[in-house]
Amino acid sequence: MSAEQLVGDPVAAARRLLGATLAGRGVSGIVVEVEAYGGVPDGPWPDAAAHSYRGLSGRNLVMFGPPGRLYTYRSHGIHVCANVSCGPDGTAAAVLLRACVVEAGVGAARSRRGELVRAAALARGPGNLCSALGITMDDNGIDLFDPVSPVRLQLNDPLTALSGPRVGVSQAADRPWRLWVAGRPEVSAYRRSPRAPAPGASD
Repeated sequence: MSAEQLVGDPVAAARRLLGATLAGRGVSGIVVEVEAYGGVPDGPWPDAAAHSYRGLSGRNLVMFGPPGRLYTYRSHGIHVCANVSCGPDGTAAAVLLRACVVEAGVGAARSRRGELVRAAALARGPGNLCSALGITMDDNGIDLFDPVSPVRLQLNDPLTALSGPRVGVSQAADRPWRLWVAGRPEVSAYRRSPRAPAPGASD
């Protein structure tokens, strides 16, 4: 399996990532929730909610490829979130990893998240996922398909997905670009941004 299998439409890449194995620093799990993000207004997938929408910068450089790289950022300046670049090199697109089922290294995940956190909540939500797997801002730009990387991704047979609006975005808020596996307690709850237009008034 290689990063080339992710290249193309970010929603298709998001579907491909459901069911993938994500491993980092003694913890591994199965990805069960993702969100797709596109890029610049004149690109193939214009997306006003994407960090790349206003063009290339030092902050969003990894979103522009090559595919299969880890793009990290801080949500609200606090929580580290992890994305997988998926556009052709030079074209912005990425998939946010929102939730995993922790399958190995539960003890290590609990040491990072807290002993009282329920198993289903260890990697529920993008910030908690990064905390459980020990992903930090220093991991920005690493090749997830390099076997010596501290965080690695293995594509498996994709899982059947449900889809709906992305969580917490105020632009392009109605796009059904969040995908998840039905019936998994690890999947986070949908929360619409209070700054988003009323449902049906956005793209």
